[in-house]
Amino acid sequence: MLIGWRAHPKYRLIVAANRDEYYVRPAEPMRRWPEVPGLIAGRDVGAKNKAVGDPPGTWLGLTAEPNGHNRFAAVTNVRNPSDERAQARSRGALLMDFLGGGGDDPTQFNKKRCDPTEYVRSVASAPDDYNGYNLVVGDMASLWWHSNRGEATPQRLVPGFHGLSNAAFVSSVGVDPPGAELTAPQPVWPKVRAGVLGLRAVVESDADAVDRYFEVLADRTKAPDRLLPHTGVSHAMERALSSRFIAHSVHGTRASTVLLVGEDGSFEITERSFGRLGRLTGTVSLHGPSGTMALPDVA
Repeated sequence: MLIGWRAHPKYRLIVAANRDEYYVRPAEPMRRWPEVPGLIAGRDVGAKNKAVGDPPGTWLGLTAEPNGHNRFAAVTNVRNPSDERAQARSRGALLMDFLGGGGDDPTQFNKKRCDPTEYVRSVASAPDDYNGYNLVVGDMASLWWHSNRGEATPQRLVPGFHGLSNAAFVSSVGVDPPGAELTAPQPVWPKVRAGVLGLRAVVESDADAVDRYFEVLADRTKAPDRLLPHTGVSHAMERALSSRFIAHSVHGTRASTVLLVGEDGSFEITERSFGRLGRLTGTVSLHGPSGTMALPDVA
């Protein structure tokens, strides 16, 4: 996942993200959810460990509500097969708890649940409720990252560019000075390093160019063996998973999403869906005109 946060005068938030998953896991393309007012997201209908009554989950979503409670959330897993527990709650529920809001009725809106600062602190207090994750949540005034693996506490993201994959840390670089090095508590995965640089290049040269963001996401370059992480999978699988766009025979990039949220309250979100070995299966694009999202002042 690649993020530009307050990194361009026209856009409050820019996101370019791939969702990697097994091809057999059922999912539905991005759309508006009639049962959750304002929510735009894909639907993960394959989770086996949802709690009773939980709606379908998602991996990335945007809520633009008429009452101005606008939120963004996305999640990745932290890859460690030996750490996966069947009884853990679905990671998709992390997003739905934050994005659900409460609709147009202000008496139903849970302000504490949907404030990103309060929310990340709340989930951080119960790290074992879920398998390993990286969570990004924001309300357009602030953007937060948290992982329930490792020792890092919830982190408010600074204006600049950020990248994360399936390790329990975020890599960041501020908007100034130009060309500054990524900072991270561990060695940055090659696809994340190159991805952040690619995102920054698009933002600084042609921030409106949605196709160029997709080009960054589509890169299939594999990392050299000496730079591969060690996450508990075989060496061959580690190599296959080291590219930004994954086209393995059983597991790969299922969706690529580009989101632009303007400082004028407009938004544009486009998703490309893929089948086995990277075969394009569909494209969905949704727009919101100026004023659709009531952007708050940055704290």
